Amino acid sequence: MAKSDSTLVLPAILDIEPGVQEDVDADVEADIEAEVLALFDECGAPLIRYVGAFGVNAPDTEDVVQDVFLSLFRHVQLGRPRTNLRGWLFRVAHNLALKQRLRTKRRQAIETTVTTTNRTTDTTGAPNAAQAAGLDNGPNPEQQLASLERRQRLLAVFRALPERDRRCLSLRAEGLRYREIADALGLSLGGVAKSLARSMTRMVNADER
Repeated sequence: MAKSDSTLVLPAILDIEPGVQEDVDADVEADIEAEVLALFDECGAPLIRYVGAFGVNAPDTEDVVQDVFLSLFRHVQLGRPRTNLRGWLFRVAHNLALKQRLRTKRRQAIETTVTTTNRTTDTTGAPNAAQAAGLDNGPNPEQQLASLERRQRLLAVFRALPERDRRCLSLRAEGLRYREIADALGLSLGGVAKSLARSMTRMVNADER
């Protein structure tokens, strides 16, 4: 069975609740699985990147995407609307990623003392050493430094964008059309267009500095 760029494997979620499938016609069930698998092949890797953009770690990201496709399987199996399922997937992923991020923050809050201590120890002199190591890898340190500064500048602008603008830009980078972005985030087409125009203007302006 095909895999995405991560170790995520879809068929595992299709057998979680066999009892639910007992009354489903075999041909219908096969069609449902084929449809879900096709969407997994198309959207699995983009969904992993999108969920990861919320700051969710790799193992939790895979769990979230598994839950997204399990939700899709149930959604289709129950005969619910199949209009723009790609946008539906990203909308569900968006909501589940937010919940996962909240759970992670709560867990980290409990470990504040240990985390703070580790960060204080690990960051002593580390940034300069890491940057120096990165600059030593290439034949042209000046170009590598300029590239690093450009990435940092654009990343800073991206992080400073409002949450909605970041999500619109991330989904656009994954190849979603305006309509799909609108459906995924519950926005109007005009809202998506304005958000992307605003974000791209800021990114271009930052890149020209």
